[in-house]
Amino acid sequence: MKRLLLVNGCYRGRCRWRLQQCTVVPLPQQTPFLSRKRTLSSSSQQLQQRPEFISIVTHEHLLDTIPLCDVRNFCLIAHIDHGKSSLSSRILELTGNQGLAAQQFALKASTGEEIIEDKDIIAAASKEKIELLDTLAVERQRGITVKASTASMLYPHPSAKGPNGVLLLHLYDTPGHADFGLEVTRSLQFAQGAVLLLDAAQGIQAQTWSVYDKVKHLEATSEQPPHLLIALTKIDLDSARPVNVALTVSEWLNWEDPDSILLTSARHRRGIKELLDAICEQVPSPRPLADDADDDVMMRAQVVDSWYDSRGVNCLVQILSGQLKESDRISIVADGSDSQTQSFSVQEVGIVLPHSHRTSILRRGQWGYVRFGLRDPRQAMPGTVLVYTNQISKPMLLPPSAKLASESNRSALYASVHPAEADGFEELCSAVERLALNDTGLAVQKTASVGSGEGGGPFLGPGLRVGFQGLLHVEVFRQRLMDEFGIDAVVTPPKVPYTITYLPGQKNNLQESYTVVVEDLKDWPEPGIKCKVMEPVVTARIVARVEDAGAVMDLITRKRGTELATKSIDEDKWLFTARLPWAECVTDFHDLLKNATAGYGSLDTSEADPPLQEAKLGKVDILLNGEVVEPLAFVCHHDNVQGEARSVCKKLQQVLPRHQFVTVIQGVAGGKIVASERIKAYRKDVLTKSGKTVGGGDMTRKMKLLEKQKKGKKRMQESGRMRLSQEAFNSVISRS
Repeated sequence: MKRLLLVNGCYRGRCRWRLQQCTVVPLPQQTPFLSRKRTLSSSSQQLQQRPEFISIVTHEHLLDTIPLCDVRNFCLIAHIDHGKSSLSSRILELTGNQGLAAQQFALKASTGEEIIEDKDIIAAASKEKIELLDTLAVERQRGITVKASTASMLYPHPSAKGPNGVLLLHLYDTPGHADFGLEVTRSLQFAQGAVLLLDAAQGIQAQTWSVYDKVKHLEATSEQPPHLLIALTKIDLDSARPVNVALTVSEWLNWEDPDSILLTSARHRRGIKELLDAICEQVPSPRPLADDADDDVMMRAQVVDSWYDSRGVNCLVQILSGQLKESDRISIVADGSDSQTQSFSVQEVGIVLPHSHRTSILRRGQWGYVRFGLRDPRQAMPGTVLVYTNQISKPMLLPPSAKLASESNRSALYASVHPAEADGFEELCSAVERLALNDTGLAVQKTASVGSGEGGGPFLGPGLRVGFQGLLHVEVFRQRLMDEFGIDAVVTPPKVPYTITYLPGQKNNLQESYTVVVEDLKDWPEPGIKCKVMEPVVTARIVARVEDAGAVMDLITRKRGTELATKSIDEDKWLFTARLPWAECVTDFHDLLKNATAGYGSLDTSEADPPLQEAKLGKVDILLNGEVVEPLAFVCHHDNVQGEARSVCKKLQQVLPRHQFVTVIQGVAGGKIVASERIKAYRKDVLTKSGKTVGGGDMTRKMKLLEKQKKGKKRMQESGRMRLSQEAFNSVISRS
């Protein structure tokens, strides 16, 4: 018999949670949730009157009469794998976006009615349809969200002020991994509400603080910051600790009222309706622009997101004022002063459910997609504003977030991207440009020349220099190139930018010192040049179990971490904070953390203060048959040069293919060879022909044939070229 734990007057730190008039309800362990009745209080039974089955699919005409005050824009934010996509699918089910049958099923489950259906039907209906919002192939393969997605819904609620008593909801499902934090930031810019989800079994994790800090930052800087709600997910698990997690959240996130934390379970559809009701009651509607007369005369639509398909550029827009119809002539405004006079004809307009549904018109407050023949993806970055062409010269107010389009996102690390095929560079450039439209974290800075380290030299040829937000971002980028464009690309090991100050010395003949930022290791100082190297550092937050504390602290120490501090979150978990070199984090730190904590540890990083620290670093060049392969070069601490060089050479020996000639792999640091490995050549038995020994017993004949073969191998070694695969570059990323 499983019982819900209820606490009366439990004091913990600054938090005091009182639950009065509590009833302990026994829940059968083996009874499915959908096949049992829930006990409801008399007040709840009065509120649980079944509404009319209203959905945006069957009641599209209601969109014409919904005022701006009945619009709610909200997003779901959480640590990775805390149930955002599963909960989103249940919200879409309850609001009818998955069809009438699914909505009826969900409403019965939410009101506790007994469902008498075939067991197979109940089992099929119990599965969350996370693929509705996770539409990318990489999201379904990895089981994570890497791209924010949206959906519009209709929901009847007493707070609606329109004639039909229906609210228009816009849901934004955001990624949870820190590498895609810019997607979360952009989503929060356009939403008036944010629901912070926490796993009732895992509680606070590292990225929980990250997304929470983003909301708090907007509260201090935005004119209309998003209203924050907190909900616990997966409360149906046997390991769930909803009361303990709620108390911990109240203490660590300064949440004053733990009773306001909502309890949900996507699998059993528990708390979904209560969550929607809380959103409708607490999240404010978007504010109208100051000069908005609500007369549909002046149209302004702000680009929220963009993507590219076979028909060109598609824009997800939010209608700020007026209405947008097909065949309208529109132009793009980047900010208040710089506008583009090019005119476009609107070809198609519709809403997102999350699939595209053509409606031919979008009205004030609505979100939807628009296609207008745009071919240059750089013109439709998030934050740009669309207006009628004949009104572009009129004075108008633009939202503050429109300036997001001109702001550059600082990349955390850089890598060069090369096509696997020698003649695929133009196709690669086009694909990366289109992908950058949909991925706000990418920064395509310039084309790497053949002479630079990013150019790859004779081994890779020309490539693109791309900025990323993290190592997972690099992996997802390469997989999306293959899935969406069919391009097999080679991505070199990511490099972080270093700040180097050249000091006066005998070799450089300098009179004054000067400072440069080195992003391409080809510009690294030569051995013997007097200089000071500053590396970027981050503040790392690690949440791990108490029993893994020793392994976590040892890992931080090995990765040159400083200012290590620990705090107890609850009786099972600790919080570790430390300053870590960013170069150590982007290699294999996350994998080593997962190994050290049996998969339970989580990591989040933020820029440290100060962001740079002096370090004794050296560059290690990798030579193949005496020729430097610049993309394989890396930087490490002086104390680890020999060990890491040996590790890379050993891994290259395992992944590089054998050839007809010997391949010599060497690691060079400070002008000295610190590591070396060899790959043996394929060898033909020249002493045997047609099953017989050549030359009989004449040793001179045999030596002559062997010497001739040796000279041929040497010529091949001097002129031969090998092909570098992605596995060769991955060996440099993981050097432990």
